[in-house]
Formats: sequence, structure tokens, C-alpha cells
Amino acid sequence: MSQRSITIVGAGQSGLQLAIGLLAEGYAVRLVSNRTAEEIAGGRVSSSQCMFGQALAHEAALGLDLWPDAPKVEGIAFTVAPPEAPGVKAINWAHPLDRPAQSIDQRVKFPALMEVFTSRGGELVFEDAGVEDLERYTQESELVLVAAGKGEIARLFERDGERSLHDAPQRALALTYVHGMRPREEYSAVNFNLIPGVGEYFTFPALTVSGPCDIRVFEGIPGGPMDSWQGLSPEQHLAKSLDILGAYLPWEAERCTDVRLTDDLGILQGRFAPTVRRPVVTLPSGRTVLGMADVVVLNDPITGQGSNNASKCAASYLQSIVAHGDRPYTPEFQQATFERYWDYAQFVATWTNAMLAPPPEHVLTLLGAAAEIPEIAARFANGFDFPPDFFEWFMDPDSAQRYLGSLQGATSRA
Repeated sequence: MSQRSITIVGAGQSGLQLAIGLLAEGYAVRLVSNRTAEEIAGGRVSSSQCMFGQALAHEAALGLDLWPDAPKVEGIAFTVAPPEAPGVKAINWAHPLDRPAQSIDQRVKFPALMEVFTSRGGELVFEDAGVEDLERYTQESELVLVAAGKGEIARLFERDGERSLHDAPQRALALTYVHGMRPREEYSAVNFNLIPGVGEYFTFPALTVSGPCDIRVFEGIPGGPMDSWQGLSPEQHLAKSLDILGAYLPWEAERCTDVRLTDDLGILQGRFAPTVRRPVVTLPSGRTVLGMADVVVLNDPITGQGSNNASKCAASYLQSIVAHGDRPYTPEFQQATFERYWDYAQFVATWTNAMLAPPPEHVLTLLGAAAEIPEIAARFANGFDFPPDFFEWFMDPDSAQRYLGSLQGATSRA
């Protein structure tokens, strides 16, 4: 039997991982990128991409764990900092992850994965694909997937109003890649700081084009004091980030007294509405294409799930395609492939949207108790690796009360 042919538009985390996975299963794969490896390596940062254990395992299974000596993220630290009382930690705890996380700047990662893809027999094409190109791909390939989250073709995927909670951005976002941050004591971690009514700040170690670094992520409530990034030069962007830390998170400011930008393209600011889109698009010809990852499920980065979702979507789609055998890739198959992924992704979307809202009383109770009960801290920390677990104990008051009661009862019996 001849090779089945598949085209993937978009050479990001999901597109590259799926393409390499399909090659390993004997498919003929064309991958379309609108940027060369050199353009990606020399471009602007695009993400914070902290990937946890399960997503890293999907990469490792394909031989894509290429940076064993890169900085590790060994835990999660959580702090609630009341804005009216700078310097006060109303809640403060940390706990190691069961499996370390890792962040590799996509300017480092994607060019390397492109090289892996071509060295294993994949066809890499550089063009800025539009609708006419999609039509051509559907004539030349049996299945076309769209993994490019921006531009003309991404806009073909219409918003699913039933599955999308928001229709406007919930945070003003800013990224800052820096050298010179003082390491966290004990062990490396995602340091997550919640400033009620203002926003969130989290930071963690990573690997960038100039070596080990720290990535600092600011999530400002629109219209608030952390919504202040537009139009700034790189130097002004860095200064603004330090001003925010000094005003609200002095312990984080102390770690940043000697920081400098990794490079002038190591900053990013913007905003977008978290959105779920319908996954199958019918082109003017009547042929269809299937969206994946951020194209169809776009979450706010507050929970750090973007690259994790992309990896897990690629793994899920790979399983669905391989299991489908030599049958036609009908629109029904394409929809079912997405629904299989949505069975997981819906929990990530719901949890992420919940974290964008003011924390309800039961959540504050659990997070406060985590400082005294290590089991809670451990479960919260490892939930970033597998968010569906939050729905067993965290997402509603009754489950939270039962869980907390069982732990307190165990403590009293001991």
C-alpha cells in the first residue's frame, strides 16, 4: 500500500510534533511554515512555553528531548499578595513537582525540530498559506490540518459560542526574558503571585538563544495598573516590569535588582480573548480542513497550558489518525478527532477561565490550607501537569469541602 499523504500548515509546537510523529508511523508528511528556521531563530519571542511532565513525555517518545542540560522547573510556588499591603504574603507556600517541567525558547526549539523533521524524511515548505493554498493542499494530500494560530486561514475557523465563555480579552499580557535574576532558594519553580484586583505575575527558569534565562509573565486586569505595556521601547518595557514588582511584589523585585533583557526581541505584549472554535472548515471547493491546538482551543496563558495543550493535541490527533487506518478522512472523522481531544481540553479551558475570575471562598480556603497541609500543595502543583484532576477536589465548593475534610480528619486521627 502506498503512503498516505498529510499536509500540516503551521510549524509550531503542535504542527512539528504531529508531523514528526506521523513520519515515525510511515506517513508522507508535508509541513508548511511561513518562516524559515533562520527567521524564527532571529525573531521575537512568542511564548513562555513551560511544559510539564506529560507533554515532555510525548516529546521524549518521539526522540525530541534534545535539551537534557537545560534549566529544570522543579516545583510550584504560590503567593497571594494583597495590593493594599505591599510586602505582605497573605498565602505563601511551595511544593516540588512529581516530574520537572522545562521551558525552551521557541526560537531555539522550532529550528531544531525542523531539522529533525527534514532529517527523518519530511517535506518542509516555506510559504504564507492562504485559502487558495489550502485548496491546493487538499487536492494534493488526503488530509490537511491547520496548526497556524494567526493570519487569514486561522480566521476561517468560527467561534463556538456554546464552548467559549469569553468574547473579549481578560488580561493585558506581557513577557520579559531576562538574564541576571537571582535564583530561587530551595529549588527552581514557577513562582506564581496573585495580586487580587490587579493581576498575576509568574516567573520561571528557561533556555533562550543566549543561554539560561528567566521568563517573567505579567497578566494585568484590563484597565488596571498592570495594563500599561503598549508603545514601550525594550528598555521602557523592562523598567515598567521592575516598577510593578517594586509596587506590589517586593520579594520578587529583590530577585531582579541586576536583571537585563536577554535581547531586544525578548519582550512581548498583547491581549486576546480565550476562544474555542469549530474545528472543521469547509473550503469553497467543498473540501475540508481540520484545525488543531491554539487554532481551535485558545486559552489565556494564566495557567501555562498553551504548549502543553499543543503537545497533547498532537499526541491525541496522532493516535486518532493512526487508529483510522486506510479509511477516508471524512468530515465526520475530522470532527471526531477533535472531540477526542476536547474530552481532555475542555477541562483545561474551564479551569483556566476559572483562574481568570476572582477566586471564590472555597478556592482561597484550599490554597490557604496548602501552607499547612502538604498534600494540598502537592496536588495543586501537579495539577498543572494534568488539569482534569482539579475537577475532583478544587473546582466546586462541595468537592473542596469533602476533600479538605478528609485530609483534616486524617490529620486528627494521626
